[in-house]
Amino acid sequence: MQPQSGSTAPIIVIGAGIIGATIALALRAQGASVTLVDKGEPGMGCSYGNNGAISPDQCIPAALPGLLKRVPRWLVNQHGPLVIRWNRAPAAAPWLWRWVMAARPAQVERSAEALKALHAPSLSRYDQILGDAAGKLIEKTGQLYVWSGDAASPTEAYARDLRERHHIRSEALDAARIRDLDPELAPGFTKGLYFPDNGHTVNPLRLVQTIVGLFVRAGGSVVRGDVQGFERADGRIAAVQLDGGRRLPASAAVVAAGIDSLRLIRPLGDRVPLEAERGYHVMLPEPGVRPAIKVSNRNLMFGLTPMEHGVRIAGTVEFARPDTPMDQARAQALLHNAKRMYPRLNTEGAQYWMGSRPSIPDSLPVIDYARRFRNVVYAFGHGHYGLSGAPITAELVGHLLTGAAAPVDPTPYRLGRFA
Repeated sequence: MQPQSGSTAPIIVIGAGIIGATIALALRAQGASVTLVDKGEPGMGCSYGNNGAISPDQCIPAALPGLLKRVPRWLVNQHGPLVIRWNRAPAAAPWLWRWVMAARPAQVERSAEALKALHAPSLSRYDQILGDAAGKLIEKTGQLYVWSGDAASPTEAYARDLRERHHIRSEALDAARIRDLDPELAPGFTKGLYFPDNGHTVNPLRLVQTIVGLFVRAGGSVVRGDVQGFERADGRIAAVQLDGGRRLPASAAVVAAGIDSLRLIRPLGDRVPLEAERGYHVMLPEPGVRPAIKVSNRNLMFGLTPMEHGVRIAGTVEFARPDTPMDQARAQALLHNAKRMYPRLNTEGAQYWMGSRPSIPDSLPVIDYARRFRNVVYAFGHGHYGLSGAPITAELVGHLLTGAAAPVDPTPYRLGRFA
């Protein structure tokens, strides 16, 4: 099936991370001719470095009532959960203001409902997408949140109430139960929440590459190239321009390039509050001990994930200019805090990484047509939740381009909410 223009040219999907790869495979499964384009190897962008979480239960947006009270304390710690580099503050200010506005209760409720719709089927959809490979790539062992200290913050209490209203299953844990679940975890964590319906991938890169492999075996093509722009004809996109003067004729285009999407959509006349939330990870190839399941330290806002190639420590948010080098001290702070959680952790051979999450203030991605070009669809801005949101995002893109049934109400993800 091709878009309604009747063109025999392929649909060009720009971006071969988890979002673009899953979209390309879904469109190909619907019979469309599809070409997947990326300037790098598939999966080697932000998807490579994420914490691996696949969370059907994730319905909590990043901006919550009461969270602003915690931000000043975070900002004074240059290695804490949130930092804003002074040279990025003016450019990030409009995004941050929208983030503050997104914490209003009415918007939080809308975001929570839309996040649940986008994420709830994620594990079952990956089973369908991956077939026999799913069991080798995804562990459905649940996820664990832990806190030190006895008093629940207003933000924590609000999030729990929000989960209850959306019927999210969780088990409250005391210190003894936490230790039963993960004996290697250091004492001092007095409260926990166990989410039995969540999981994680044991290798985010291999997950993306497996999906791309399925796409290629289904007859899709992959092109290595840096997208420079678009050729337009009669109010439509006719071709995608690549570096080196190359061009790819297109019946339609999907922009799923993460933070690079911002550069690509500007010539098309669209503006979206998309900001790079830089995140860090540390990979320990020989950790000695492993978390029993994926665990998140909710006081310091980072977590550890057991993976097939070691243990990944990931988290924190940094707003900085795109060309600002990695602050290795932030990665080392993650390692230090992980060592406090797991005293027997072997930190030798630690590998550091930094990448840019494509984030929108209300925590919802954009999945919609371009305003001026009905054969261009946007699918970006998933922030911290790309792995969880990819399968339903792919189906929504199929709905927009091929007329397939929409799996959920597409309204919350539309571009018009920024008008």
